[in-house]
Amino acid sequence: MKGGFYGLRGKQISLILVALVCATILIGTWDRTYLLTSFLPPQVRFLQLSPEILIGVPSVSTLAAKPNISTVAEKGVINELEEHQSREGALEDSAEISPGIGKTETNVTTNPVKKGDILGREIANEQKRKHSSAAARTSPEKNSPVERTACNYAKGKWVVDDNWPLYSGFGCKQWLSGMWACRLTQRTDFAYEKLQWHPKNCTMDKFTRSKFLARMQNKTLAFVGDSLGRQQFQSLMCMVTGGKEMPDVLDVGKEYGLVKARGAVRPDGWAYRFPDTNTTILYYWSASLCDLEPLDITNPTTDYAMHLDRPPAFLQRFLHKFDVLVLNTGHHWNRGKFKANRWVMYTGGVPNTNRKTVDIGGAKNFTIYSIVNWVNLQLPKYPGLKAFFRSISPRHFFNGDWNTGGTCDITSPLSGGKEVLQDESGDPVAAGAVKGTQIKLLDITTLSQLRDEGHISRYSIKATPGMQDCLHWCLPGVPDTWNEILFAQL
Repeated sequence: MKGGFYGLRGKQISLILVALVCATILIGTWDRTYLLTSFLPPQVRFLQLSPEILIGVPSVSTLAAKPNISTVAEKGVINELEEHQSREGALEDSAEISPGIGKTETNVTTNPVKKGDILGREIANEQKRKHSSAAARTSPEKNSPVERTACNYAKGKWVVDDNWPLYSGFGCKQWLSGMWACRLTQRTDFAYEKLQWHPKNCTMDKFTRSKFLARMQNKTLAFVGDSLGRQQFQSLMCMVTGGKEMPDVLDVGKEYGLVKARGAVRPDGWAYRFPDTNTTILYYWSASLCDLEPLDITNPTTDYAMHLDRPPAFLQRFLHKFDVLVLNTGHHWNRGKFKANRWVMYTGGVPNTNRKTVDIGGAKNFTIYSIVNWVNLQLPKYPGLKAFFRSISPRHFFNGDWNTGGTCDITSPLSGGKEVLQDESGDPVAAGAVKGTQIKLLDITTLSQLRDEGHISRYSIKATPGMQDCLHWCLPGVPDTWNEILFAQL
C-alpha cells in the first residue's frame, strides 16, 4: 500500500472530512433554515411545544383546517394547542363572574362572602361550575351553529314535576300578598302547582337561590309595571328566599322614594336587599308606563296628564341604578281604569288630539313603542344594563267579563293543551316594539294562555259571588315560570 490513508492522499482526506462536517450541520439545521425547508421534509418528530411558546401560535381552528395532518406528532401539537386555549378561555371567563375574582385558579374558588356562610359556599360552587364549564365552551366541536342559536323559551310544553314548586304558599307570608296565596283560601285543588315549563330544543337553566344571587351580586333588578308586574316581583322574592322568613333582608325602599304616603293603602313599590351579595330586588307601580302629572296640585281630586311619550319620572330618576329592568303594561288600558284613575292623555305636553292615538288601543301601542325606544336610547349610557319588556299576561274570563259574571272555575290543568308550537309571540305589539332594539322580549303570553286553571278565580279574599279574578294568578304558580325564563336570560 502506498502512502496515505487507504490509498487516499492528505488533500482527499481533508475534502472528505469537510463534506462529512457539512452534511452533519445540514441534517441538524434543516428545520430552522428557511431555504432548506423548501426542499427537505420537516422533522416533525423533533417538534415539542410548551404553553409559553404557544402564545403566538395560530388558533386551533386554523391549524385544524390544514390538509394532510397524518402524523401522530402533528396531531399531538393540535391537542396541546386545544388544551392550552381551553385553559386560557376558562380563566378569561372566570373574570366575569364577580368583580372580586381574579384570573387564577386560586382566586376563582375564593368565597365572595364571609367564611362559614352556607350561602357563600353555594355561590362559590356555582362560580366554580361556571369556571369549569367555560373551557368546554371554547372547544370548536361544541360551538356548533345549533348551540349558538338563541333559545326560544316561549316554545315548549308544560310537564308535571314533583319537585315543583320552589316554595310553599303557606310560608311566604313575608313577601306574598294573602289575596294571591291560594293555599290560604278555600281552594282544595293544587295540581297546577306541579306544572313546570320545558322549552323545546333547548335546556333552561334550573333556578336556584345561590345561582340567582351569584349572577346578581352587587346588582339591582327592577320590575316596573302593573299588578301583574307586582305578582312577578312577589314570586321572585318567594323563589329567592324559598318562601322562608328572612329577617336579615333589608327594606331599602327609602333609597328609591318607595314609602307609604299619608292616607295611601300601600306605597308605590317595594325594594329589598340581600346583604350577603348586595343584591336588590324592587318593584314600582306604573300601570301605564307613562309619566303622570297632576293638572292641579292643590286639588286632591284633580285629573292627571298621562304623557304617552314620556317615561315615568321614577325611571328617569333611577334608571342609572338598575342592572336589570323588566317592564310591562296592558290591562289598565280601558275606559273604566282611565275614569277611575282620572287619566287624560297628553302628547308633546298638550292634550292628545292625534287621530291614531286618540283611541285607547292606539294610545297603548304608541306608549309601548315610546317607552321601549326611550330605554333603548339610554342603553349606550349604561352598557351593563339588561332591559326586558314582558309580553301581556292573558285573561281567562268565560261567559262574561270581570264585572258581568265572567268565570274561570276550571280546575283541570291544561284543558286547552299543554304545548306551544308557534315561533311567533302571542303579543305582536310587544314583539314589534322590541324588534331592532337592544331590549329583549320576555315572551310569556302563549305559554300562560294554556294555564286557565291557575287564576285566583272565586277563591280570592276579595272575590264575591258573581265576581271572579281571572286575571291574577295563584302563587306559587304561573309567574314563577316567568321568572325562570327571566333568570335563564340573565
